[in-house]
Amino acid sequence: MTLARLHLELPEGAWVGAVTRAHPAATVRVLAAIPGENAGVALVSIHATDVDDVLASVAAHGAVRDMEVVGRTDGEATVQIDTTRPLVLEAAKRSGVPIEPPFHVRDGAATMEVVGGHGRLSEFGRQLDAAGISYEVEFVGSHRSVDRLLTDTQRELVLAAIDRGYYDTPRECSLTELAEHVGIAKSTCSETLQRAEGRLVRRFVETQPGGARQPPTDRETETETETETETETETGTETETETGAALEREHGREDELEEGSDEEQELPV
Repeated sequence: MTLARLHLELPEGAWVGAVTRAHPAATVRVLAAIPGENAGVALVSIHATDVDDVLASVAAHGAVRDMEVVGRTDGEATVQIDTTRPLVLEAAKRSGVPIEPPFHVRDGAATMEVVGGHGRLSEFGRQLDAAGISYEVEFVGSHRSVDRLLTDTQRELVLAAIDRGYYDTPRECSLTELAEHVGIAKSTCSETLQRAEGRLVRRFVETQPGGARQPPTDRETETETETETETETETGTETETETGAALEREHGREDELEEGSDEEQELPV
């Protein structure tokens, strides 16, 4: 089975493309989606400082038949949306290619992963062309090797970091705020991000000409999962240990760094 990661430029006819272009600082995370006959239903999470304005734009788009806010917190809304033009879903349905959730849309562009045989993936590309959706292939590889690249904890933390603007420049979320958002200690958050970023960097190198490192073994992934579980279940005060502080300094996550500083690091993938 082959997994392909695609970068899509969504047309204005797709509500998520039009809305995220109108609100370029907002991020829409598609959690689940079901195509129907000339219609589709999606469950999405919208992250924005002006969530009410974004929701108003969604409701006003001509392709949206109905929407229901099913969850709401500060700066985030979970919404179920019925649309008459699920262009990407229709292309996936016609080609028999499942889209791996979740995927993110920002400023009219979506990054998603699809799984299938080479013939079905090629047909998916033809269906996208027919729908007027331009795309670029960012990665093609084994579905199993990508699936085990990160542990569940690492994957969820990286996705949360992206959603909260941790990797934006200037940074919109500090390490402390990210740790509080996901409910873990600051040192645990730093260590987990460091491990995830290390794996992602190695995968980036593997995809370049001459890259030869092998993906992590099942045992390596299991070991990191066990370590994360043990760390997350530990109790104690919020005082940073010397080890946590050292990880914090080496990882470049000190909160006292000014936003936009040259010292801040970005995920290089």
